[in-house]
This record gives sequence, structure tokens and C-alpha cells, in this order.
Amino acid sequence: MKFSDSFFNRVEKKTNVNKQTILNLAKKLQENDMKNEGTLREVIDELSRMTGRKVTKEKQDKIIEAVINDKVPKDIDKMI
Repeated sequence: MKFSDSFFNRVEKKTNVNKQTILNLAKKLQENDMKNEGTLREVIDELSRMTGRKVTKEKQDKIIEAVINDKVPKDIDKMI
């Protein structure tokens, strides 16, 4: 999946996370198992720190369940 610069600009504006950081996180996910709970928790924690938004254990559990069960929307561009 290829994202446009406008996508990254919208994400950065909304979260203060730059394109390179997003790409580094994506690479980390590609190099690891996206269905691995430990990897997902690490990425969620890292995103939480970067954006300054607290993610509760319950919210983490819901995110992980959605990813593992393929319930994540395929059109991420529309979410931003």
C-alpha cells in the first residue's frame, strides 16, 4: 500500500508524528509478526508516548484484538 505525502501531512498535523517516524514503525511491524501481541503492545506504547495520548490497558486489548482478528479498516486514508 502506498500513501501520498498529503496522507503523511494530515497524520503529522493531527499527531505531531513525522513521516520518517511512521515509516520506521511500519518497518518494525513488517519485520515482526503483526499478529504478535508483544510486538503490537510495543508499537502501541511507542505511539502513545510519541503522541502524548494515554492508551489504557482495555483500549490496548481492543486494538490488539482488532488487529489479530483482521477487523482493522483497510482504507486507512479515510480514517485520517
